[in-house]
Amino acid sequence: MKIGILSRNANLYSTKRLVEACIQRGHEVEVIDTLSCYMNITANKPKIHYKGRILNEFDAIIPRIGSDITFYGASVVRQFEMMNVYTLNKSIAITRSRDKLRSMQILAGHNVNLPITGFASSPDDIEDLIKMVGGAPLVIKLLEGTQGLGVVLAETSKAAQSVLHAFMELKANILVQEYVKESNGADIRCFVIDNKVVASIKRQAKEGEFRSNLHRGGTASFIKITPEEEKIAIASAKVLGLNVAGVDILRSNKGPAVLEVNSSPGLEGIETISKKDIATLIVKYIEKEASKQNKKSKNNL
Repeated sequence: MKIGILSRNANLYSTKRLVEACIQRGHEVEVIDTLSCYMNITANKPKIHYKGRILNEFDAIIPRIGSDITFYGASVVRQFEMMNVYTLNKSIAITRSRDKLRSMQILAGHNVNLPITGFASSPDDIEDLIKMVGGAPLVIKLLEGTQGLGVVLAETSKAAQSVLHAFMELKANILVQEYVKESNGADIRCFVIDNKVVASIKRQAKEGEFRSNLHRGGTASFIKITPEEEKIAIASAKVLGLNVAGVDILRSNKGPAVLEVNSSPGLEGIETISKKDIATLIVKYIEKEASKQNKKSKNNL
């Protein structure tokens, strides 16, 4: 097959590993800078142009869409879908998962356990919003934040009010969430492929920090998840329509609670700690699903 990887940086660990896995499996592969794609949107012959040529030779696409280019990146993925090219995660699933509020509403609507979460826009509602999530300490999150950026732990009600007022004055969209103290600054990243958890790691925040993201100096270690944690991780990816996802879970007194679902999960931490070849598992999944789609397309001709 000819496989395209939509990535802004060919030197990133995840991109390089996916390229290696494609080559090892005998496929032709090309890294495509998402923002260098431009589109001809027509009813009968939708096309994607890239650096002066038309991209019409791909059997499958692996989207690695960063949060800062979600809108444009999802548009490029959608254009490939219009061209009947198999995409690892669909554009609608990418946009669903990237919008923290929308994804939490969808998960809650399917009875997936979450930390108590509040959303408001008026400073008049701040006091009640804080009570709604169980009071301080609490977590305040920018909807557009990623990798732990735009996430604040407010230790007191007064601090929470100050931060919320400041964000609201800036017209920022924010979520307020209960602080799950019993998690002790740790969460679990479950890597889901094709409705199976293929690997899981525990991420622990460094001392004096509550965010467990590896980009924020957190550490990772192997962890064996419970059947309940496996079930909630699979359900979360499925509900959002993601074939491949990183599902972040907290261990709370009320059972596992989903923090976030990532449509472009990084491979470095999970592969290093689990010693599993996740990139090859992704490529094998693409082989199976792309051939199914291609057969279906031929049958419809």
